[in-house]
Amino acid sequence: MIRLKNEKQIAGIRESCHLLADLYKWLIPQIQAGMSTRDIDDLCVDFITKHGGKPAWYNEGFDGAACISVNDAVIHGVPSKKFKIHEGDIVSLDIGIDLNGYISDSAVTIPVGKVSSEAERLMQVTKECLAAGIAACKVGNRIKDISKAVYEVASKAGFGVVHEFCGHGVGLEVHEDPSIPNVPSSGSNPRIQAGMVLAIEPMINLGTGDVCILDDDWTIVTADGKLSAHEEHTVAVFQDHTEILTLR
Repeated sequence: MIRLKNEKQIAGIRESCHLLADLYKWLIPQIQAGMSTRDIDDLCVDFITKHGGKPAWYNEGFDGAACISVNDAVIHGVPSKKFKIHEGDIVSLDIGIDLNGYISDSAVTIPVGKVSSEAERLMQVTKECLAAGIAACKVGNRIKDISKAVYEVASKAGFGVVHEFCGHGVGLEVHEDPSIPNVPSSGSNPRIQAGMVLAIEPMINLGTGDVCILDDDWTIVTADGKLSAHEEHTVAVFQDHTEILTLR
């Protein structure tokens, strides 16, 4: 069931999203080669708790405030003291905050130092996929208009689009209806309505769109070992516009 949010609920979600945007602005400049992914996660936990929130992923049983997915890892990378970040890596951060019961969700892929030209292009196209998806997210369109917009940008660039995982409703819980695939497919295709709060999140791969899950039962990696990038914003749909709540 799709839960349309009222004005009070959107205000609470917006506050959570603004805190998440502030976290990213503070966090990203601190990430550098030599840090472990757990070091990054510790920074997230400190920031979130000091500002009165709690990591939203704890609600899902995940061992971290941030999913930290490096290079060929697509999503759900589990923070670890043993996993070090290196020069030339690309790092996807996916973070959510539960602030007074209101959930925010956003992801970004960043370079560590100088990265390859193909990594730069992948990150840029993934940003363009997100922008296209958000542009299609407006009253009167359908969810698959978002899927089609994302897929067309990625396909034109020659990249694979992850089809096994997708965006979703958000705000009062971490994952709500509707699902928002990044690939046009069969199945339900609800009309976009005012009051929807959605997490739109393209996951774009340098090679195949196929993925595998690692033995930790969380980390998703590309099936061919090539790079992946992930971008996500939480947006609120109004009758005459769509607001990016997690805009940095």
